[in-house]
Amino acid sequence: MFNKFVDQLSNYGKLNDEELFYLKKHSKIRFFIKNEIILREGNNLNNIYFIIDGCARLFYHVNGKDKTAFFYNEGNFIWPGTGLKHSVPTQKNFKTIEDSILIQINKDIIQKLINSSGNFEMIVRNAREKELIESQLLIEKFITLSPKERFLNLMETNSNLFQRVAQQHIASFLGISPESLSRIKKRVYTHC
Repeated sequence: MFNKFVDQLSNYGKLNDEELFYLKKHSKIRFFIKNEIILREGNNLNNIYFIIDGCARLFYHVNGKDKTAFFYNEGNFIWPGTGLKHSVPTQKNFKTIEDSILIQINKDIIQKLINSSGNFEMIVRNAREKELIESQLLIEKFITLSPKERFLNLMETNSNLFQRVAQQHIASFLGISPESLSRIKKRVYTHC
């Protein structure tokens, strides 16, 4: 499993053998079953996660309802907090959508790697930049696209989510009700 992690991590940058040895020594492979909580709001950030296999979602509790904000799949980091140096309770919830295998790394280990390895610092910078760009694009789509256009865009950019994720989570992610998602799907598939 660790080798698969290293292969996926190489999309963000390369580590030398010494850095890989340190990372392997200080990381833990975790197995999560479908619908298992990775992190619950109100808890402090202690770990960073990386998805080797599986899928998870980030959601918030808003007025008694879960609002899905983001999906994570293979090759994605899960950064539960706003920063590694601060220990404040998170407002975020992370939950697996399917059985998943994650690498768990303590935030102090991550910080030591960042401070001692320019390679690892670059990996973290590239991963955070990728997530920032994806977040900005998501906001842009919510502002500029209709629900139907957001649905079509998701189909075009990440169609595998429709086989992996419950429809109510996709609807929440798109900012619509499950009933509206059903109507949009019916209209789209009728006109194909």
